[in-house]
Amino acid sequence: MTDLILHHYPMSPFSQKIRTMLGYAGIPWQSSVTKEAPPRPVLAALAGGYRKVPIAQIGADVFCDTRIIAAEIAAHCNKPELALENCSQEAQDWAQRADLDVFFACVLTGGSKKLKRKVLKSMSLISIVRFLFDRINMGRNASIKIVNPKHARPKVMAYLADLEPRFTDDFLFGSAPCHADFSTYHGLWFIRDLGERRMIDDFPKTIAWMDRMKAFGDGKFTAIKPQQSIIIARKATPRAIPEEHKKDPLIGKRVTIAPNDYAQEPSQGVLVGATPMRWIITRESKEVGTVNVHFPKQGYVLSQDI
Repeated sequence: MTDLILHHYPMSPFSQKIRTMLGYAGIPWQSSVTKEAPPRPVLAALAGGYRKVPIAQIGADVFCDTRIIAAEIAAHCNKPELALENCSQEAQDWAQRADLDVFFACVLTGGSKKLKRKVLKSMSLISIVRFLFDRINMGRNASIKIVNPKHARPKVMAYLADLEPRFTDDFLFGSAPCHADFSTYHGLWFIRDLGERRMIDDFPKTIAWMDRMKAFGDGKFTAIKPQQSIIIARKATPRAIPEEHKKDPLIGKRVTIAPNDYAQEPSQGVLVGATPMRWIITRESKEVGTVNVHFPKQGYVLSQDI
């Protein structure tokens, strides 16, 4: 396997979800650190308008959304339970709750003086202003209801109370972690490890589980400059798409794909593949050559360009 490139930034919870998964999977990867907020010219060249982080890349194939990235990791390390679609319905429902309903409450609750010091140390004042302005606009334009800051802590505490008795084994749904564990971990990581808040201390089983997750580390990675990923994409060829994935009636048509929850900026390209779980569009430019960009179907909207 060509090393997976992860485009991420250190304080991104969803990036931590994937970093921890890579540590568990034991897959070597390359770390391309991007900015906390747009503009991100390298990611725009690779994925178009899509602006969520992280994004993964293997050669000339680009993977958007942690659901698709997790499916790639699952396939390459032979741990199918890391792909959300291979989990039980109960685990899928729990992961969706963690990633959408509870996540924003965790972020709002995780704020602390210690977190502010970390932000000031790692970001310039201009970057902080740009980040805050970007997140305010993202929340304002979201189609999902984001928790009121006043209700964030009670929501997290109720979630922790529900989570604690679930640990009858080492992980949420058995003796080995599945996608739901990583979805649950990253929001609580933001509270405990970044914000260094103590609100989880009264839940010993959850703390022990978090320690097991943290012990996976981030895996073995090599740092690269973002521009190197452009060169890698330009020198590579997108992987072949099986014929059975070319039966969608829109194959060969120009389409637009965008998230339907928040950060809804669209990406455009020609639809070249479709499976029950994903869409694949091809994009061409002088900068990166030809790349195939993969999106999950769940949580995204595809429309044909007129």
